[in-house]
Amino acid sequence: MASKSNLLTAAMRTLRYLAAAAGIAAGLASARAADPPQASQCLALAQSLPHVMYSNLRTAAADENVRITYAGHSTYVIETPGGVRIATDYNGIYDTGGVPDVVTMNRAHATHYTLNPDPRIKYVLHGWNDDGTAARHALTVGDVFIRNVPTDIRRYMFDRGDADAEMIPNGNSIFIFEVAGLCIGHLGHLHHPLTDSHIAAIGRLDIVMVPIDGTYTMSLSGMADIVRRLRSSVVLPMHRFGTPLAQLLGQLRGQFAIDRRAERTLTISAGTLPKTPTVIVLDGV
Repeated sequence: MASKSNLLTAAMRTLRYLAAAAGIAAGLASARAADPPQASQCLALAQSLPHVMYSNLRTAAADENVRITYAGHSTYVIETPGGVRIATDYNGIYDTGGVPDVVTMNRAHATHYTLNPDPRIKYVLHGWNDDGTAARHALTVGDVFIRNVPTDIRRYMFDRGDADAEMIPNGNSIFIFEVAGLCIGHLGHLHHPLTDSHIAAIGRLDIVMVPIDGTYTMSLSGMADIVRRLRSSVVLPMHRFGTPLAQLLGQLRGQFAIDRRAERTLTISAGTLPKTPTVIVLDGV
């Protein structure tokens, strides 16, 4: 009897262990199911830098159009198929066609930000942190996922901090908008070449908005090198001042087609990206 009792006790203990293990496994499976999916579809798949393989995961229908309108200076207005309106390097001066849902800003000059945005704007994303740490954004608004990659900016005369340091770490952000199967990037007030780590963090950019002033940001040759490295299907110039467009276009001619438009708005989808990389110059640039 004692032997049978011992066997029964051991069997019950085993059953309890199995039940507990099953509960833990179920809990882990539930936790995995509750984890949010990887939001970014544009991140680079890097085997070994500087050789970067770009992801090409397009889940949106090819006919989902995104509208991109040049508002002025470094401000483009992006309108998503779901009706989200985004204004880049927003300063409150240019016509954005309505109150944006999202605005991004950079701190190089007052023409790239405002400290008094329209209070109706739901999301105000600074490309810097006041404490000098890197700004980090990764959020989904409607049908668009927005993230940033911090870069540095040159120090100006009245900037606070180490007066002997030439650059201010994390003073600028490249903002990336992932919508309708498109990866759209805005370089902001970029002041230096991009490293392999930057390129990997940015990932694939189908459309890139590039400053072409040639002085306040980077030289035209330096910016042309970045454009070639990013290998975007569409390059949208901005931040021009009086720079002759022919200088930039001349450096890219032969590798990029040139498309000068009489209108300020580009309507584009993943299915209508040009097969040849193209610089599209919208009216007003």
